[in-house]
Amino acid sequence: MPINSFENYPMSWKPSIDKTEKPIYQAIAVQLEQDIVKGVLLPGTKLPPQRELADYLNLNLSTISKAFKVCELKGLLSASVGSGTFVSYDALSNAYLLEDTKPKHLIEMGATLPDNASYESLLIQLKSMLQETDYAKWFGYGRAGESLWQKDAAIKLIRRGGFETTVDHILFANGGQNAIAAILASLCNPGDRIGVDHHTYPGLKTVAAMLSVQIVPIKSENDEMSPTSFEDACKNDNLKGVYLIPDYHNPTASFMSVENRKKIAAIAKKYNQFIIEDASYHLLGKKPLPAVASFAPEQVIYIASLSKSLAPGLRLAYVAVPSQFKEPISKALYNLNITVSPLLAELTARTIVSNQFEILIESHREQTIRRNQVVNRYLADYTCLGVETGIFRWLLLPGKITGAEFETLAAKQGVQVYAAERFVVGNSSPERAVRISVCAPKTLEELEQGLIILKGLLNEFS
Repeated sequence: MPINSFENYPMSWKPSIDKTEKPIYQAIAVQLEQDIVKGVLLPGTKLPPQRELADYLNLNLSTISKAFKVCELKGLLSASVGSGTFVSYDALSNAYLLEDTKPKHLIEMGATLPDNASYESLLIQLKSMLQETDYAKWFGYGRAGESLWQKDAAIKLIRRGGFETTVDHILFANGGQNAIAAILASLCNPGDRIGVDHHTYPGLKTVAAMLSVQIVPIKSENDEMSPTSFEDACKNDNLKGVYLIPDYHNPTASFMSVENRKKIAAIAKKYNQFIIEDASYHLLGKKPLPAVASFAPEQVIYIASLSKSLAPGLRLAYVAVPSQFKEPISKALYNLNITVSPLLAELTARTIVSNQFEILIESHREQTIRRNQVVNRYLADYTCLGVETGIFRWLLLPGKITGAEFETLAAKQGVQVYAAERFVVGNSSPERAVRISVCAPKTLEELEQGLIILKGLLNEFS
């Protein structure tokens, strides 16, 4: 027993460690993880200072630090300078949102999917390609040198999203998630820290956890990342970069102002931070705001994923990469992808160059507006954030019910929605909210049926 008596000392965690187990730091980390999983330590719990815990266990401070670092890299703990170490609010949340199979007997209002009634122009283009005499080439390996004109198509689509770039900056990825994985794998080492909004895209969280990259929540003002807080994090939190979703932020459906885009870009330049700009939703609006990349093209890696604006099954993203990052990201994409599908890359490029993509986007937009009008009608008495062209909404819950509790109750009633707890980062407190997907239900009738169920639940807690 240590010399100091801790019998009546108010410590939030008093582990009992078998010191015969070696290494001891690993035993402490295992105990800490088990106590979090079992609910002994609840999300948001502040852990004892490391020096105090070392004194209590009669161990070296470095042993405690190593144990905490193991759990921090797993996403179980969140530490901030001057505040201490906390059990992460998202330590136990499920960030894998797309189920292996469609949930049975559930109306899907969780996954962010575009409507499935707007694909006719893709079908026509695909039929035309497969009738060509040399159609067999679409089923072989694609080579980078054979896709130059497809990069011209990428430039056209990216320009439509609010950013001007050139073909020498374009790389192809098998979707936005694949691009994020390649960027983090090539530009970060285990233990590096990336700044994010306090609620963020779960795909970024899962990739970061896999690569042992820490994600640090940056405080918000008016539902968008605070430039002042970002600069403070650059100074104090040893950031390597930052991840942003400026338009139709996932999950809160907010937009970053042009003024803040300029400020964030300027700060990234000042502190030599890279920015991952996730432009998955840029094309949903008729007149996209200027991309963050347009204010700092040498710092920003711009990902134009096509899953939300054209079709998820295309599995394609265009990535505009600054020259300083192109070689490592290109190598990472090669090792992850080898190549993107020649068939889908060609189909996408032809759809863009022929301007059929404008018809496809407009068709999606019309369907989305129609569905949001239904949402507004049923949820008029509640705060449901988002705009009419967005494919998901952020529903703030009445009373004291949490997002996780509401998600569970909704599933029991037959509707899949996703709670704020799935999106929250580190020791940020999750909003009492759920994200509802507007376009995931197969039909307007199914959407209405889901909304009737959700409204009934909301009424119970008002």
